[in-house]
Amino acid sequence: MKFKILPLMLLLIFSNSIGAKVSLPEILSDNMVLQQNTKVNLWGKSDPGKTVEIRPSWTSEITKVKVDTKGNWKVSVATPAASFTPYSISISDGEKVTLNNVLIGEVWLASGQSNMEMPLNGFWNNPVLKANETIAMAGQNEGIRFVTIPKTAAMEPQETVKGKWQACTPENAPGFSATAYHFAQTLYQTLNVPIGIIVSSWGGSRVEGWTSREILETYPDVDLSEKAINSLNPMYRPMLMYNAMICPLIHYTIKGFIWYQGESNVGHHQVYAERLANMVNLWRKDWGLGDLPFYYVEIAPWIYGDGETGTSGALLREAQFKAQSQITNSGMISTNDLVEDYEKTNIHPRNKIDVGKRLAFMALSQTYGHTGVACHGPEYKSMEIKDGKIYLSFNHAENGFSRTVGINGFEIAGDDRIFRPAKVEVDLNNRILIVSNENIPNPVAVRYCFKNFQIGNLYNTRELPVVPFRTDNFEK
Repeated sequence: MKFKILPLMLLLIFSNSIGAKVSLPEILSDNMVLQQNTKVNLWGKSDPGKTVEIRPSWTSEITKVKVDTKGNWKVSVATPAASFTPYSISISDGEKVTLNNVLIGEVWLASGQSNMEMPLNGFWNNPVLKANETIAMAGQNEGIRFVTIPKTAAMEPQETVKGKWQACTPENAPGFSATAYHFAQTLYQTLNVPIGIIVSSWGGSRVEGWTSREILETYPDVDLSEKAINSLNPMYRPMLMYNAMICPLIHYTIKGFIWYQGESNVGHHQVYAERLANMVNLWRKDWGLGDLPFYYVEIAPWIYGDGETGTSGALLREAQFKAQSQITNSGMISTNDLVEDYEKTNIHPRNKIDVGKRLAFMALSQTYGHTGVACHGPEYKSMEIKDGKIYLSFNHAENGFSRTVGINGFEIAGDDRIFRPAKVEVDLNNRILIVSNENIPNPVAVRYCFKNFQIGNLYNTRELPVVPFRTDNFEK
């Protein structure tokens, strides 16, 4: 009897494999947003030699592709202008799979470590500003969709990863990245088009974790042996996030990247700018869509290992700022003012609203052509020493500053290189700051909020903060 049943079972298995539906990666799911006015990729698996037909409901055109010898297929399909009309896409290799409630709009990838990962629901003992209100109102943003990639690690590049698109509802919103949500909401309200966000982040991860083996092999301080990698805390392991959480996404057509990371690279500021640039160049090459915009967040004030007045965090912020000159089509937003004094021991400050908005301002101005939207705070340009005072000039302060009195955060040093609190005057006519200390007759350098934890209160007239800086290159 057993011998009669076995052939029948094999026949059924074989028949099912022949007639199996085409399989899709999870990121191609109901509720997804596709990039408008371009050619987007659709891909998946089927039996070698089969023909797959793709029929989007926004067009009468049928796209066909033959499955290769490894069972893979990939096609490019033209998308229309953005619309809130729900579309469907049928994909068939003889048996049909249909993707429903698909919107056409703008798609961004959000990545980094815990401050990007931090959901609207917050972390344990770490709330997010106005989270309950934001979640309650989420249903008003029906055109926003999110997919969150779970923490996944791999020693080799992967083809697929978990993560399906979710509609914006009060039930789903608590799990959405808070920074990315406020970025998406600002774009949504300004552009009036659907916004899709892919969140691929891992708390505590280093920039090396999001970089390929080929690049990491050129870094003398990175050991890529399996033993060395496994000896590290999972969040610090190089290469593994790139392999498992970036590689599976590279076929998904996007508009650009937003990035919030750097805390775990404090202490390695000397190489951070170059390594961030290498990562961005890698990702752009992987996507093959040119110099996709890359907008990122300056790490917030926090007490690192060298204490509140130490400079390890400040040096990493300086490296982040300098990275803009090494990464084309990029920009950094400052968060120096977006913490409160009691948060000095909290590496997850609650104000993610303004972080997301400032990233959106940069995208609106530099990517979407809304040139009336300011996106840079004042950035140190040059200094002149004259009559015992230092005169500072800035970019992005064309209309002056936000205040003329009570300016905090500036320090000045003489030949002894000891920085002391400074008096600050504003020259309204020339839009410069005059910094001095009556006990330092021969000043040589100025710093602004160049400490691990120091909150500034000076902005330009668009209320974008002065970026922390130093005029010196002293070792301490």
